[in-house]
Amino acid sequence: MNTGIATSRALADVKYEIRGSLAHRAFELEKRGYEIISLNIGNPGLFGFRTPETMRLAMIENLGQAEPYCHQKGIFPAREAVVMQQQNRDVDNVTADDVFIGNGVSELIDLSLRALLNPGDEVLVPSPDYPLWSAAVTLNGGVARFYPCPPELGFQPDLEALAGMVNSRTRAIVVINPNNPSGAVYPRETLTAIAALAAEKGLVVMADEIYDQMVYDDAEFVPMATIARDVPCITLSGLSKVYRACGYRVGWCVFSGDTERVRDYIHAMELLSALRLCSNVPAQWAVQTALGGFQSIEGLVNPGGRLYQSRQTIIERIAGSPYLSVVAPMGAMYAFVRLDKRFAGKLDDRAFAQELLEKQHVLVAPGSSFNTPYTDHFRITTLPDSETLHRVFDRVDDLLVQHA
Repeated sequence: MNTGIATSRALADVKYEIRGSLAHRAFELEKRGYEIISLNIGNPGLFGFRTPETMRLAMIENLGQAEPYCHQKGIFPAREAVVMQQQNRDVDNVTADDVFIGNGVSELIDLSLRALLNPGDEVLVPSPDYPLWSAAVTLNGGVARFYPCPPELGFQPDLEALAGMVNSRTRAIVVINPNNPSGAVYPRETLTAIAALAAEKGLVVMADEIYDQMVYDDAEFVPMATIARDVPCITLSGLSKVYRACGYRVGWCVFSGDTERVRDYIHAMELLSALRLCSNVPAQWAVQTALGGFQSIEGLVNPGGRLYQSRQTIIERIAGSPYLSVVAPMGAMYAFVRLDKRFAGKLDDRAFAQELLEKQHVLVAPGSSFNTPYTDHFRITTLPDSETLHRVFDRVDDLLVQHA
């Protein structure tokens, strides 16, 4: 009898719908000749955003030095550039030995959780979350527990609920700021309360700040490392979003705060980093140029900039729709859109996303794929130009009027 090869049981609770069944269906439709507007992934290069030329030149000029393996933590100029960025942000207890360069933030999330967790350990993850976090917790033997950041609070953390979820198995709190998928930016008071909770309970704070300079209007990005000075803090960021270099696959994580408590943790990260030898070397040479050069993202997120204008188009179109609402995103490159309550019980987020793809050829991500207890949201990226976004919302309205 010929039976299929059994796969790992660890994958049973792992979901990543952003590139899941809907994305596969979109690919099938494209092969049949349909033009799909894909808004499921924040991939700047697909929407005409270019990596700064100085970064490309830095890679080219150092290709001769990029052929051997480098140190498992990354090349020194890249790590030192990250240290300088932290010092410019008033985080002064960091050295190059506290910095790891990885193949994107994704790899470093996996390594940092693998180095920390024992089977059954719990990690507090926001809901909605970027589902790589919950997947990586699960794959490394942990249990992801979701603390609510409900739309009624503007997707800000419910601090009382968060504090009530800590128990003897809790090891870390994940903070995604600016947030993906909601676009929320957390105020200093919120970050201070989370840091105080971590200090009281002896937890690690893991701060995903890949969208750190991507904020709008009067929103202020506050680095978690400037707040969590008395607790172990891991800051994760990289080149993918702010520097529009997703394909370079360069991210970094920085240990700060109470680093004496994490010396063994850092050594565990060194071991895991050594097992994969090193991260992609050529693109590491772009880090120093990126962090030390002109920050072109500011022109994109300020009034008149393309990201700002696209965000405004989304806000205005939703304000004019009887079928949709949104908490205006104050950071990142997404909008987390809510279906009107008239569709409750008739059209949930997955059915809506499926129908929008099949009938209107627009691909979005269902909100529940970001581990929400509600099923009336969907996420779109704000990367398309305004003309494309107008076409998208025309199609969304065409679909929803049929159900209204």
